[in-house]
Amino acid sequence: MAVTDLPTLNACLNALSTLFLVLGYRSVRQRRLHDHRRWMVAALATSALFLTSYLIYHYAVGHVPYPHHDWTRPLYFSILIPHIILAVTMVPLVAIAVYRAFRREFRRHRNVARWLWPIWMFVSVSGVTVYLMLYRL
Repeated sequence: MAVTDLPTLNACLNALSTLFLVLGYRSVRQRRLHDHRRWMVAALATSALFLTSYLIYHYAVGHVPYPHHDWTRPLYFSILIPHIILAVTMVPLVAIAVYRAFRREFRRHRNVARWLWPIWMFVSVSGVTVYLMLYRL
């Protein structure tokens, strides 16, 4: 695998994380807590792999400017900017949610997860969208 393949891998990891988040949400709503834990660990693992791959790619390649100067440019940045802000915000929330679940503080875990889940979903879906706009448009 070449460094140039990493954006596609990253998009696949984001899509997989989205799937795991949906399955984890569905499981917790159905009170299948063992399944919920497995899906959320899978989402955490795919997101961690994504972050590792993302950092390797940008260390090797640097900044990748948006190549189009048409009507899609403002749309791209209107997706990218909240994606970046929420991705940074998400990291401590994930750490807190995992810590509270590990300590079996489920009420406190749920309080964080109510904010974290939609943020994580947005970051995962918008990550795929950014990839498509940047590399496939």
